[in-house]
Amino acid sequence: MRIHTATTTSPVGRLAVAWTDDETIVGIHMDIAESRTTWETEYVAGKPMEHLKKYLAARFDDAEIVRGARDAAPMRALAAYFAGDLGAIDGIGVDPGGTGFQAAVWSALRAIPAGETKTYGDLATSVDHPGSARAVGGAVGANPIPIVIPCHRVVGSDGRLTGFGGGLERKQWLLRHEGCAVAERPEQMRLV
Repeated sequence: MRIHTATTTSPVGRLAVAWTDDETIVGIHMDIAESRTTWETEYVAGKPMEHLKKYLAARFDDAEIVRGARDAAPMRALAAYFAGDLGAIDGIGVDPGGTGFQAAVWSALRAIPAGETKTYGDLATSVDHPGSARAVGGAVGANPIPIVIPCHRVVGSDGRLTGFGGGLERKQWLLRHEGCAVAERPEQMRLV
């Protein structure tokens, strides 16, 4: 298997993107990530490709990792999304791997339209596991393809912007970019 990788700048920082020959995205890393369990930075900012390649090596032990074209379809779709075409990422193929439960949660995330949000409880119900909001939160936090699998569209039951591996300021930016009303001040990060 051959996996193409490239980096791009975006309004939410540098992104490292990986895709297969058929242009299916298998990973996106931001230039910073926080651990879902400790909410502390997991790795040094500014090296998203280094961390993406470690993830790819662990997931695809036999993959050949090659430099991808910056004008490949996944990169063009992300650029179009950040330029305001919110639907540009909807048609991109994704292969996040994961368990059956994670795959169901990630599929449900892709069904949330830009400009809308769901709570963890809503998501648990939509994957036929009502009452398992915490388990859904774990799957959301393990999402290896943020933005395209829009984990930023999940909020707390009270509308608070809760855990996002790229940081709450990025989650706030993404939701505003998509037209959600979000409080201005970071200490009030919630939908309004």
